[in-house]
Amino acid sequence: MTTTPRLSIGLPVYNGENYLTEALDDLLGQTYTDFELIISDNASTDATERICRAYADADPRVRYIRQPRNIGAVPNHNFLVGQARGELFKWAAHDDRFGDTLLERCVAALDTEPDAVLCHSHMAVVDADGTLAEKYDYTIATDSPSAPERFKSLLVTDGGDDFYGVVRLDVMRRAPRMDSYHNGGRVFVAGLSLYGRFLQVPEVLYFRRDHPGRGDRLPSISAVCSNLDPRRANHSTARLLAEYVGGYLSVIRRSPLSPRDRAACYRAILGWFAGRGMRIPARRLAFARVLPSFGAGQVDTSGSSESSTLRERKRR
Repeated sequence: MTTTPRLSIGLPVYNGENYLTEALDDLLGQTYTDFELIISDNASTDATERICRAYADADPRVRYIRQPRNIGAVPNHNFLVGQARGELFKWAAHDDRFGDTLLERCVAALDTEPDAVLCHSHMAVVDADGTLAEKYDYTIATDSPSAPERFKSLLVTDGGDDFYGVVRLDVMRRAPRMDSYHNGGRVFVAGLSLYGRFLQVPEVLYFRRDHPGRGDRLPSISAVCSNLDPRRANHSTARLLAEYVGGYLSVIRRSPLSPRDRAACYRAILGWFAGRGMRIPARRLAFARVLPSFGAGQVDTSGSSESSTLRERKRR
């Protein structure tokens, strides 16, 4: 008899041979084990397929799916949500690193706080070699009981990567799907905040890798969005920015808010747009770091924010 896993992890990948094995070892070595790991390979042309098939053969929790063609990063992410069987869901990037207790701590926090819809941990950024480059303080008011306050805090403050948190799957499927206009992932996360509070495990258990192969290093908004979805190839920057603003209005309209809270969120959009809406920070945290990007790790994932080396782990 097949047992349905409680958590589904969706890992989209395209030409990820450089870092993929480290991410897979981290995920399969988690102290929390009641999960399925679904890999959607976006028609990679490097060794990604061989690596994924080897892990799927070795661990029954791994399910490998290969797209017949490159459908773009955003459709590949959304495809994984449709494949999930668990009560909870988490996207995982093929080039990031994960502390051993990340899943355990996030699932436990959601069990303790049933009104919360998402849980993630504190994060740090590592470079291409895995060396700790920067730590981030999470100062966003996403744990507020007020939906407008949560929403507004995500409009104006950087400081986390909640896109990669553990989310209640029923909420993900009720909320508007992620789109491929400019900063579509940021809009998606803001939409989730209208369904409930976010929780943060106060330990650094998530390590986002910053390296030259990341897709958001492309030279223009239109190039980034074309990488997210090939159907965006001929869309103008003006259209991509207009859809970005419209996306916020859409998630407000479609969310289960009281008339008073809905009006407060619309006012927050007006204030954001007047103050900074179309400005693109020179250095920003990617709430929407959904682009496939292309050794030994050098940061400790044991949970200590003071550590600077990852424990090397043999594949289980």
